[in-house]
Amino acid sequence: MSQLRHDSSLLTRRELLQRSRFGFGALALAGMLSDTAKASTPHIAPKAKRIVMLFMDGGVSQVDSFDPKPRLTAEHGQPFKMKIETTQFENNGSTFGSPFTFKQYGDSGIPVSNMFPLIAQHVDDLCVIRSMQSPFAEHAQACYMLHTGHQLQGRPSLGAWASYGLGSESANLPSFVVVNGGQLPLGGIANYSSGFLPAVHEASLFHVGLNTPVVDNIQPDEPKPGLQFNKLRFIADNDRDFASRVGSGEDQIESAIRNYELAFAMQRSVPEVADFKDETPETLEAYGFNSSNAFEARYARQCLLARRLLERGVR
Repeated sequence: MSQLRHDSSLLTRRELLQRSRFGFGALALAGMLSDTAKASTPHIAPKAKRIVMLFMDGGVSQVDSFDPKPRLTAEHGQPFKMKIETTQFENNGSTFGSPFTFKQYGDSGIPVSNMFPLIAQHVDDLCVIRSMQSPFAEHAQACYMLHTGHQLQGRPSLGAWASYGLGSESANLPSFVVVNGGQLPLGGIANYSSGFLPAVHEASLFHVGLNTPVVDNIQPDEPKPGLQFNKLRFIADNDRDFASRVGSGEDQIESAIRNYELAFAMQRSVPEVADFKDETPETLEAYGFNSSNAFEARYARQCLLARRLLERGVR
């Protein structure tokens, strides 16, 4: 009997499935299998270890926040003089100046509108990009362009690239998470696709409501852990047979195996990360956790959950 290699960097997942009686369903193998997407040593030392993208679909315009346009104000109400592409309704309307006032703040002198008096106090910690443009006037195409760099669906999103390039630091949580407050942007989940990258890098969707589970689709229906284990073993037997027949190079199989493993691990890790009971009252107040505005309270939960996910290795 040949000696089984315990170095998971030398042992492929398919080899392990072929040699193991229970495949990925066996709890004893979970530790060996959990580091498939772990971070590797980069060629250069990155300055950023985590990425948080606050995408507020239909949010505040740049001309009302950090990029004032005096000409819009001067020509308010007049026909728009620049040539732009028409929308699907073929009605571009008239020039509309910002109703908000701007003031320069900090040593950088970045202008901030009067909507953000608190953010203005930290303006020297911000980097405002004004050169970013989009050739699309329609919302869905613009969303795809922002998230994937392409106007059509099917390309890897920014989060998928971060997961692919940086790897995972947690065996029990996805490396790419979308903390959803109840409404996906136009284009839907395709904005967070892994595209042509392995499916393990696609986003895991965490829904944040005021009184709903964060991820309710990973909770087992079985009343006893043993029954769930038997189901996993059954799936493993079928998966092992399929893997032996198709041969090597099937990334879909690898990703499916990893997703099953991750869902099993998340049954324990997600309830803990989504439990805010250990947060201090001061922290909850700073986030606006108990706001009387339901939208603010939900957004506070999204931001707080994002911070807790980062602390536990999510990219």
